[in-house]
Amino acid sequence: MSTLSERILDAPAGTYVDREVDLAFAHDGTGILAREALREMGVERLAHPERLRLIFDHIVPANTGMAATLQAELREYARTTGVALSDAGGGICHQVLSEGVVRPGTIVAGADSHSCTLGALGAFATGMGATDMAAIWASGATWFRVPETIAVCLSGRLSGAADPKDVALTYAAKLGMEGATYRALEFVGDGVADISMDGRLTLCNMAVETGAKTGLFYADGVTLRHLADHGVAASPQAPEECRYEQEIDIDLSDIVPLVAVPHRVDTVCEAEEVAGTHIDQVFVGTCTNGRYDDLFRFAEIVRGRRVAVRTLVIPASRAVLARAIATGILADIVDAGCMVATPGCGPCLGAHAGVLGEGEVCLSTANRNFKNRMGVGGEIYLSSAVTAAASALAGEIAVPEVA
Repeated sequence: MSTLSERILDAPAGTYVDREVDLAFAHDGTGILAREALREMGVERLAHPERLRLIFDHIVPANTGMAATLQAELREYARTTGVALSDAGGGICHQVLSEGVVRPGTIVAGADSHSCTLGALGAFATGMGATDMAAIWASGATWFRVPETIAVCLSGRLSGAADPKDVALTYAAKLGMEGATYRALEFVGDGVADISMDGRLTLCNMAVETGAKTGLFYADGVTLRHLADHGVAASPQAPEECRYEQEIDIDLSDIVPLVAVPHRVDTVCEAEEVAGTHIDQVFVGTCTNGRYDDLFRFAEIVRGRRVAVRTLVIPASRAVLARAIATGILADIVDAGCMVATPGCGPCLGAHAGVLGEGEVCLSTANRNFKNRMGVGGEIYLSSAVTAAASALAGEIAVPEVA
């Protein structure tokens, strides 16, 4: 009997296999590199352009003339090759592809480390470099070493101010930043049923922060309803008896608001331990916590109040932005004094739209708090959108109080 990774890749853990890739994508940064690698290979004809995607999300709108020129070149490349393009403003690649594109049981490769996010849909989704991506574009296939699997066994239910992001920080602290290197994290247990698709995407997103190759949920009723909302029919995946390399247990009812302190994702403490820490900026967004659930919970807390520190909110996709507008929560966020920017990665990678200055401190809902990531000399604390909301109102790291 097999783990989900073994089932999708159709081979036991430790085996090296060559597999066709069902969906391969790059963004405005790695797309340029993949295209250049294809030139060096002398490849002019793509094997399966219908399986490929280019998604502009990292520096959108373009912040320099050079970025604009490179993006213009990629647009022309997409037009001439027939590769589907999600242009500036469409949103972050991982979110865009979760909105009715990725199906359970498929193999997905992305030229971005957080491509593991899409395992939330029951797919084997993993990140790779631009040269490997170019090889996939040229051949339609790539090789894998089928990973051993670590089971993250969830029980109980989240309550109060606890969020899936706090669960992600919990397993990151348990495993450490290298504790799951080249493993798959498989989220199982009775607690899974109550986690929304937005929450599952968050949990899979941070698998790579433990060194994991991917994170996966089995496709169940939550998955099927999510896909049906996007006009896609799919079949469920039932877990089998299988051998896990390791199992870690997390009781969701024990989870409280957490914060990862600079400069490691696995250096995690309860929010109350760092309450009162000065912050200059709050950032809500990214492929970790820029989804509708995150914006909704943030808006619930700031509604009718005013933030005490500059606060930037960036929806993860145009669809998330549209829903936030339609339901009125975007107005609540703006009325609270927050800034709202174009769907995309924004300041997460320190490129634009909210970069930190020397000595500034940001509480971010992103997935990484590495030194200088959001700006040279800046410091990053990581939290959920709920903790970010409470902290934005307080002007310092604060413990959220949610009934």
